[in-house]
Amino acid sequence: MAMPAVAGAAKPEITREPGQPQKPGVVHTVRAIPEACARLEGMFSGDAAQPYRFAAVKSSPNCQPRARFVDFAKAQPSDAKGWKFNDEIRVPNASCPSQVAVVRVWRKPGAVAPPKLDAQGRSRIYLQEASEKAKQGVAPQVPMYAAEMKLEGACKK
Repeated sequence: MAMPAVAGAAKPEITREPGQPQKPGVVHTVRAIPEACARLEGMFSGDAAQPYRFAAVKSSPNCQPRARFVDFAKAQPSDAKGWKFNDEIRVPNASCPSQVAVVRVWRKPGAVAPPKLDAQGRSRIYLQEASEKAKQGVAPQVPMYAAEMKLEGACKK
């Protein structure tokens, strides 16, 4: 299927073939983002008002994120804001081949690096220094992810 050009969006960093057709009523993983402890899930509902349900869910209660997953509408990712078009996942509807859920994932790189080694060869973070830097607004930026979902095509009932 041909994809209409997205205004201002280049090719995604990850190139992939369309996913396996998914049956209505079956929840499936669209993509996992381990560094944000998140999994993108979707389901073709068969409901005309909301034909595809899409959500980001926490992958594990014990997972310690190294990145944040943020709301697409609030973040409004774009190349101009430092975001990178990371991935495009196309999920066809098994019962209606003309309908495809298109999930676009955006990534904003962070400036997180382990602390420099001290004289004893250890990486240490001192609470007082870290608190002062945070108060000054010098806290390191963690990577962020955001995703949007759009539905292409329609099913005739």
